[in-house]
Amino acid sequence: SMMAEDFKPNRLAKATQSIEKLIDKLHNDRIGLIVFAGSAYVQLPITTDYAAAKLFLESVDCDAVPVQGTMISSAIDLAMKSFGTEEGKNRSINVISDGESHDDDAVAAAAVASEKGVVINTIGIGTPEGVPIPIYTNKVQSGYRKDRSGNTVVTKLNEDALQQIAAAGNGVYIRASQAEIG
Repeated sequence: SMMAEDFKPNRLAKATQSIEKLIDKLHNDRIGLIVFAGSAYVQLPITTDYAAAKLFLESVDCDAVPVQGTMISSAIDLAMKSFGTEEGKNRSINVISDGESHDDDAVAAAAVASEKGVVINTIGIGTPEGVPIPIYTNKVQSGYRKDRSGNTVVTKLNEDALQQIAAAGNGVYIRASQAEIG
């Protein structure tokens, strides 16, 4: 769903541009990057090497995550494990997602993180109206993703889920707009 084109050129590209702008504003802060779909993977361990962070960010794509879906709880759990015992008090996890979750445990994971002093913020990317998910073959659009019945799949921003996760994580929810995120 992050390949949906309701944000130009697509949700994933806009999210990575937003993260790059965040990296440009950091000074002596540590940053890590976890990509997730059906499972979560550490793309970049926690570091202050902002050049490396940008390099690893450039390599994020939907093909890098073999199991599709949206397991936000898996990403939160992995992020929590990524914080070392020596990490400072000001710890946060920023989840950028369309919130289309096949995951009922994300709110509970956010609550556990909050109990441990970690703030969970969510940024919703996408539109509530939704758009079809394009399929590309050799970098040329060849159609749209279909469900088992042959109907075109429409991906929609699920603000309610992202708001619940942020509330449980003692954080804030922000709905990204095309202008704000890019």
